[in-house]
Amino acid sequence: MANNKYEAQVNEFMEAVSKRDAQQPEFLQAVKEVAETVIPFIEENPKYKQAKILERMVEPERVVMFRVPWLDDNGDVQINRGYRIEMNSAIGPYKGGLRFHPSVDISILKFLAFEQVFKNSLTTLPMGGGKGGSDFNPKGKSDNEVMKFCQSFMTELCRHIGPNTDVPAGDIGVGGREIGFMFGQYKRIRNEFTGILTGKGREYGGSLIRPEATGYGAVYFTHNMLETKGDSLNGKNVVISGSGNVAQYAAEKVIQLGGKVLTLSDSKGYVYDANGIDAEKLAFIMDLKNVKRGRIKEYADAYDGVEFHEGQTPWGTKCDIALPCATQNELHEEDAKVLVSNGILAVTEGANMPCTPEAMHLFEQNKVMYSPGKASNAGGVAVSGLEMSQNSLRYSWTREEVDEKLKNIMKSIHEDCVKYGKREDGYIDYVTGANVAGFIKVADAMMAQGVV
Repeated sequence: MANNKYEAQVNEFMEAVSKRDAQQPEFLQAVKEVAETVIPFIEENPKYKQAKILERMVEPERVVMFRVPWLDDNGDVQINRGYRIEMNSAIGPYKGGLRFHPSVDISILKFLAFEQVFKNSLTTLPMGGGKGGSDFNPKGKSDNEVMKFCQSFMTELCRHIGPNTDVPAGDIGVGGREIGFMFGQYKRIRNEFTGILTGKGREYGGSLIRPEATGYGAVYFTHNMLETKGDSLNGKNVVISGSGNVAQYAAEKVIQLGGKVLTLSDSKGYVYDANGIDAEKLAFIMDLKNVKRGRIKEYADAYDGVEFHEGQTPWGTKCDIALPCATQNELHEEDAKVLVSNGILAVTEGANMPCTPEAMHLFEQNKVMYSPGKASNAGGVAVSGLEMSQNSLRYSWTREEVDEKLKNIMKSIHEDCVKYGKREDGYIDYVTGANVAGFIKVADAMMAQGVV
C-alpha cells in the first residue's frame, strides 16, 4: 500500500504512465503495485529520481509484434498475432516465458515482462526481463497443428532472440511439446545448436527439476515464511488453485513436506478432497491433465468423497495456507475476506499477480504473511537460469544439485524480502521487500550504463 507521505508522487507518476498506456489495465496494475512501494525508496535516494530510473523501467526497450499464419488440418489458413516484449536488459539477456492463450494481448505481456524484471533480479542470476506469446490456443488442436503454428511463430521470432540476447521459456499453453517444436525450427533456420530456449527436453539440453521448479520454489518460499514464526508446513491444510504445471508440483512438494492438499481447480471449477490429495491421487491428476488433457471434474468422478464445485474458486475452503497457482487476478477482495475470517496463516502466489490489489491490501492490513509472485514464483526462472548455465558449460547437474541450488535461491530471495520489508512492529511486508530488493540491483546497473 502507498506510503501516505508519498501518495502525491505516486499519483503523479501513475498519471503519466496511464496517459501513455490507458488501454493496458493489467500493466498499469503491475506498475502501480511497484510504484507504491518503490517511490518512497526513490524519494529517500534522490540519485534514482534524478536519473528517472523508474520512468525508464516502465518503458520496454523493445516491443515486437508480428503476424503468425499457419495451415490447420483442414488445409485452411489461420492467422494469429505474435509478440515479444524485451523489457530490460540491464543485468543480462532478456529472460521470460512465452504464453499461448486467447487472452494474450499487449497489456498482459507488458505486465508479465515488467514483473519479470524484478523477479529475475531477485534470483541473483544475470538475467534481464522479457515476455512474449500469442493469442493462439493450443487446446483442442492436433499435434500437427501445434507444430505448424510453433514453426511459423519461431520463423519470425528467431530473428529477435539468441543465447546472449533473449532466451524465452514456456508459460501458460507452452509446455515441453511446444518448446521442442520451436527449438527444432530455430535450429533449422539458424543452423546452430545453442541454449536458445529453456524448459527443453532432457535429451537436448534441458535441466532436471525445471518442470517442478515454479511449484517447488513457491512451497520452499512458504516454508521460509513459516520459519520466521517458528512454524512449518507439517500438518497444515493447504488450498491450491489451478491444476497445471505450477499447481501440480506445488501440491507434490506440500505433500512431501507433510502438508495436506485439499483442493485443485481448472476453468470449470474446483475439487475438494477432505481426505487430502495424496501422492497416488496426484499421479492420477498429472496423467489426467498432462497426458489425457482432461478436466479436473474427472478426479471427483474417480474418487469417493470428493466434491466438485462447478464454476467456483476454492477460496471459501477453510485452510491454513493458500497457494493461488492459476492465473492473474483470480483471488478477489471478497475471497480474501473469507480466507482471513477462516484464520489463514499465509498466502503465497504461485501464479503471476493472482491476487487483486484489494485482496493484497486486505492481507497486509490483517498481518497475514503474503508473498507476491515476483518473489515466491521465481523458482521457475531461477532454474531456467541454471539451465542456461548448464547449456553454456555443455554439462548437466544432478537432480539433487539443481534442487539444492533452487532451495538456496529461494532462501536468498526470502532473506532479501525480509531485509527491505521488515517493519518496526515485526511484520514482514514481502511486497515492499521484493520490489525494493529487485529495483536496487537493476537500477544500479542502469545508473552504471548511462542513459540508454
